Amino acid sequence: MSAPTWHGVKVLAFDIFGTVVDWHGSIVREMRSLHPGVDADAFALAWRAGYQPAMQRVRSGELGWTRIDELHRLILDELLPRFGLQHLTEAERQHLNRVWHRLAPWPDSVAGLRRLKARYTLTTLSNGNIGLLTHMAKRAGLPWDCILSAEVFRAYKPDPATYLGVARTFDLSPGEVMLVAAHHDDLEAARACGLRTAYVERPLEFGAAHPKDVSPRAGNDLHVDSLLALARQLGVPEGEPDDETDLAPRT
Repeated sequence: MSAPTWHGVKVLAFDIFGTVVDWHGSIVREMRSLHPGVDADAFALAWRAGYQPAMQRVRSGELGWTRIDELHRLILDELLPRFGLQHLTEAERQHLNRVWHRLAPWPDSVAGLRRLKARYTLTTLSNGNIGLLTHMAKRAGLPWDCILSAEVFRAYKPDPATYLGVARTFDLSPGEVMLVAAHHDDLEAARACGLRTAYVERPLEFGAAHPKDVSPRAGNDLHVDSLLALARQLGVPEGEPDDETDLAPRT
């Protein structure tokens, strides 16, 4: 018999950029390696700042459905002259744009996900496209059961189609799904659709020079400082076997 879950929650859906992986630190490290003369912190922040406006062009109908990989490239091409990098070749631009596929997880992410996977079904719910999320998971060792993306629903968060789409995918009620994110606006939109919500503190999402306010806010079911802490809050005992151990042959 499977162990009971927290208030009937069966699926944990994870925001990715900033919640599970460190986009700022990863981009800064690559920029310092590839282009040491560039202000890597400013570059990372400027690239990310174009993210929501680019998605809004899709939401408004100004652009047809466009994947995040292509939106990241649009932002990048506009950004390069500002940082003296307009000379980059097409191959160099493609490689730099795929830094989003190479983002490193936060130190607690892999261990926390493995703990949670012992009792819950884990899926992504990211605006990142499927190829990006798959490459990231493969490289970083993120143990997803399923990869869901805005690309599946052809709608970007906070469109209700994304949150309700997770519940429909698994034939669950919205209340049986919990969104895990480091962004209050994402969680608020999920709650409006009936999902449970857990806020994860990521004070250094924008780098050590730009710490985030991670104070608790009313409405979230849980507020934790790591994915390991989330596992404890959701009743996964320390040392509970993960799927790989649990599926080992018994003698």
